[in-house]
Amino acid sequence: MYTTYPNSFFLSLLDPCQLDRIFSFCSFPNHLTMGSPHAEASLVDKVCQIYTKISKLETLKPSKDVNSLFTELVVACIPPSSINVATLPQTIQETRSKLIKLCGEAEGHLEAHFSTLLASFSNPLHHLDVFPYYNNYLKLSQLEFDILNRHYSSDQPDTVVVPKRVAFIGSGPLPLTSIVLASHHLKNTEFHNYDIDHSANSMASCLVSPDPDLSQRMFFHSTDIMEVTDELNKYDVVFLAALVGMDINDKVKVIEHLAKYMAPGAVLMLRSAHGARAFLYPVVEPEDLQGFEVLDIFHPQDEVINSVVIARKDSLSLEVDHDDQDHHHKIGNGSFLPSTCKYCDFQAFNNPLNKMNIIEDLAMEE
Repeated sequence: MYTTYPNSFFLSLLDPCQLDRIFSFCSFPNHLTMGSPHAEASLVDKVCQIYTKISKLETLKPSKDVNSLFTELVVACIPPSSINVATLPQTIQETRSKLIKLCGEAEGHLEAHFSTLLASFSNPLHHLDVFPYYNNYLKLSQLEFDILNRHYSSDQPDTVVVPKRVAFIGSGPLPLTSIVLASHHLKNTEFHNYDIDHSANSMASCLVSPDPDLSQRMFFHSTDIMEVTDELNKYDVVFLAALVGMDINDKVKVIEHLAKYMAPGAVLMLRSAHGARAFLYPVVEPEDLQGFEVLDIFHPQDEVINSVVIARKDSLSLEVDHDDQDHHHKIGNGSFLPSTCKYCDFQAFNNPLNKMNIIEDLAMEE
């Protein structure tokens, strides 16, 4: 069975025992203190060596060699680090860019492998635990739901309001984030999954179609999100997968497109990276989110790999209830609470991460 890979789908899905060993194994010697030039140079050299080995593989489909190299990459990048990849030489930047793309390709192969396996069951959603990290994905989805729920609530006391329509961009052949959120947290919400790869959507659809509930609430669109316009304003929440736009310039173009067409007040959730983890994922900075109000950014310093970013679509046309002293911004039947601690870490409000060992996303996420 396959273990860890550096992607939103499976990078951060190490169990606590594995994580303890990794943090112990990766502790820097006394003369290489965390954040020192020597430690950073050693890390960069290690990552480049692993990249060279990965780039020589004949295929990135799941195998012993693929698994070993990506696990080695996780071991190198998971410890907290103050390294700023943006300051590295251009040659290293190019290597990092290529490495992130290889990570994305490996993720696609792993998703397709398990999607095909699950499709062999008469009702695939009853056998999601075949995927070795399904329980971790349950924890990830709980985390993302908690973060979303903080910023999407009712202006009526003791009333819970949930988004009616959610879009997930870059859902892939095994859309576990959408499936788990729809099955456990947003049980009356429509999920619209977008992926440019028609074959990926076909595999994903086969998993959902036998289920009498999700088959009526989950839809798949095979299209380039850059060609989707007015339809985007129908969604209360949009999730952007970590590896949609693996080059930051491409990701910014997607974000700008979403800012143009998303509904006023709608929420955007996406994943980023910080420190050495930026060798594995694109980094999204607040200035990349033009047209959005950044509500919170959380940079984990433990086994959680992805940074979590949540933002709200700006608009001068937001309806403001002046009779409400909190001045909630409204969309549909819900309201989005203004951030009380922009860019705060979630420790300030009963951080759900404290109750978890792991994040996602993976996304798959992040």
